Amino acid sequence: MEEKQTPTPIATPVAQPVTQPAAPQSLAQPAGDRNQRPNDFARDRRHVGGSQGSRFGSQRRFGGRPQGGRDKKDDMDSKLLDLSRVSHTRAGGRRLRFRAIVITGNKKGQVGLGVASGVDVAQAVEKATHQSRKHMIIVPVVNETISHEIISKVGPAKIILKPQHKGRGLIAGGVVRVMCQLAGIKNVSSKMLGTTKNKLNNARATMKAFSALKREADIKAMKESNPITEVKTAAETETTKP
Repeated sequence: MEEKQTPTPIATPVAQPVTQPAAPQSLAQPAGDRNQRPNDFARDRRHVGGSQGSRFGSQRRFGGRPQGGRDKKDDMDSKLLDLSRVSHTRAGGRRLRFRAIVITGNKKGQVGLGVASGVDVAQAVEKATHQSRKHMIIVPVVNETISHEIISKVGPAKIILKPQHKGRGLIAGGVVRVMCQLAGIKNVSSKMLGTTKNKLNNARATMKAFSALKREADIKAMKESNPITEVKTAAETETTKP
């Protein structure tokens, strides 16, 4: 019998996929989302803090303050005048808090008073210091003393301040002495005429006196514009003569 020979299959060539050159790294898109626009990637790099197209990457770090800037030297000096515990009655009961009185000054004619309360001592002192720096006033200091005599009254507190010549020193005590030191006044005499010993009222009376002080130029202008005061003083001196 004759054996039948099976024809051998002819191998057909397989079409190879055409490979295109890879895109440059700067134009390549991530494989996760190819439908995203290039502007979206630039916006994402801004949030991450990239170097290209970023407004905050080179200057700020995760929303913090700009780097490279140095804090200015602060010449303000703060002193704690009084610290007391206060209580408030609420629906749930009594709530205890702390009240701090802080005086801040640069010893160059600026002084401020701050009063604040907080849950603890540190919070109360911090808030009072911020308030004192916020409400600063300028004290006219002439030759390390005040320009003229002044009397101030706040509630039951009443004080008097008198200028002194150089070398006399601070003739003051308590609240007035501390505030004069922080304001840069080195020669002055004072007297508390009120009957209260409340430090807050005395401090407010001193601040009122400081804010009511006038400069030497203003005093000279007032004397020139109002010569009646000079006539009165001359009349008074004549009546006092024998």
